[in-house]
Amino acid sequence: MEPLSVALDELAGAGLASAFGPELLDRLGALLVAQHRIAAEVARTVRACELAGAAEVDGLRTMQAWLRGHGRMSHSAAAGLVRAGRALEALPALAEAHAAGAVSAEAVATIAPVAAEKNLADAQAAGVDLGEIDRLLTGVAAARPHADLVQAVRHYLTGLDPDGPEPDPTEGRRLSIAKHADGSISGRFDLDAAGGEKLQAALESLLQAGRCAGDERTRPQAQADALVQLCDLQLAAGTLPVLRTVKPHVAVVLGAADLVDPAVGPGAAELGFGATVSAARARWLACDGAVTRIVMGPDGAPLDVGRTHRVVPPHLRRAVERRDRGCVFTGCGAPTHWCDVHHLLEWALGGETSLANSALLCERHHTKVHHGFRVERRPDGAWRTWRPDGTEIRIPQPLAAA
Repeated sequence: MEPLSVALDELAGAGLASAFGPELLDRLGALLVAQHRIAAEVARTVRACELAGAAEVDGLRTMQAWLRGHGRMSHSAAAGLVRAGRALEALPALAEAHAAGAVSAEAVATIAPVAAEKNLADAQAAGVDLGEIDRLLTGVAAARPHADLVQAVRHYLTGLDPDGPEPDPTEGRRLSIAKHADGSISGRFDLDAAGGEKLQAALESLLQAGRCAGDERTRPQAQADALVQLCDLQLAAGTLPVLRTVKPHVAVVLGAADLVDPAVGPGAAELGFGATVSAARARWLACDGAVTRIVMGPDGAPLDVGRTHRVVPPHLRRAVERRDRGCVFTGCGAPTHWCDVHHLLEWALGGETSLANSALLCERHHTKVHHGFRVERRPDGAWRTWRPDGTEIRIPQPLAAA
């Protein structure tokens, strides 16, 4: 391994600023071949570790677990590497091409289902010449666009059991979530036709019901808001499975000083899955939540845990819902079960938890109000909304009939 490290150090030390296009592309091509070859050795070694039970040396049961912990890999990446090692063992032509740098790790991952235990058994039962399939798919991977390889593998797997039972739709479903440094997440998912229809039907119902005057969101933004709203509804319903005696909820840890400080306080609060948000965002989340007082000692250990109480008790929420009938932000009117109870004067700053100091706001407009917009209830019961610049949001009166 030492010569490899030395070679990589030399590559990393080479200057690229003065290199021309053809020279850079030649370098890149050679690096890609080297990357494929290294990936092949990694997968081969992972398979050898799996066969030898090497993970047990570090007290772990599987190589997937070892890769997640020691290799700092995601679940999907670790599982994919284990599958690749198994596939290369079962498909020697693919292994040879991968080791030579002619085939990428992505191509190996695409072909890997061919070597899955069930598919190998089906191929043997059908009298398939696996060696020939190995050579054909390797040739496609080495010489054709990746889309052609995907189609070829799909065609082969479908042909293994053309008249078999309808495949289980859950087998093809995938959801991968990546968390970023600021606590935000991104991801991708794959759903079968029926599962995709269910998701689109649920999101579309929220999208259409949540349309309001002056909505300038793009379609992707509106769909993302609808997905968050779907989670809000499920969490608020209280029907999700209990996790270790506790109902699933959004947990926020915030110091008492930051709770009462009106400043934004970036990075002051920690969420349950490890993300960090500002104190202002935490106060917004706490508007209609439950609060538990925990006294911490100088060594960071909890000294006392007080009783948990809801900021807005159930009887007050019912009264606010009866009065407001939905989101009070001008032009919205989202139904009550989409809404939080917002304190017009923040409760952390001394605002009373009372009917007079409360307003129903949907998640989107609750966020707006915590970022400069303002709602106010007039003596006649009508709600008015102001933008951060002090101008009022008004809905134009309908034109009179001619």
